[in-house]
Amino acid sequence: MTSVSHTSSQPATVGTLNRPRVWAWPLAALLGFPIGGYIANLAVGAVDSVGAAIAGGLIAGAVVGAAQWLALRRFVSWLWIAATSIGMGVGLAVGAALVDYGIDRGELMLMGAVTGVVVGGLQALVLARGGIAVAAWWVAANPPVWAIAWLISSYVISANIDERFTNFGASGVLLYALATGLLLVWMFRRTESGAHST
Repeated sequence: MTSVSHTSSQPATVGTLNRPRVWAWPLAALLGFPIGGYIANLAVGAVDSVGAAIAGGLIAGAVVGAAQWLALRRFVSWLWIAATSIGMGVGLAVGAALVDYGIDRGELMLMGAVTGVVVGGLQALVLARGGIAVAAWWVAANPPVWAIAWLISSYVISANIDERFTNFGASGVLLYALATGLLLVWMFRRTESGAHST
């Protein structure tokens, strides 16, 4: 993200938004998802029960959210971390239970879409609170992106997919980082242009 000149600990206001740096968001995703998933897998093991899904999602989500917040910290509050952690915990618990902890590609995609709904919804609340006027697009985009990211990962980690990970792997993260990164750039530009026109 580009530097914003302000001394307050609050997120940047709409009028001070600048274009995000190209590298910050993808780097956050490429580090956060694999590391968060790995830590969750070590701590909790397979996502094969509601308890494991909640705990694993909370752990992985906290790491992912912290990495993403570092990229967005000039624009959103620390609540982004909590939103991502809670979103992954709740979303994964609901999504995994909905498919009875199955690991077929269709089941992984549905689980991913449900997780994306909850994560995207909670993150959008934080974006809106930070003055991002088009945050609703974040809610709409996350479910299909999470579903397709899981589909991509299912082909790459097919040999050990039965370990039932909390989130998609690095292969899926590439799509996630590109799609959501482009959306964020568009959202920030729309918000900034709207602020200049008022």
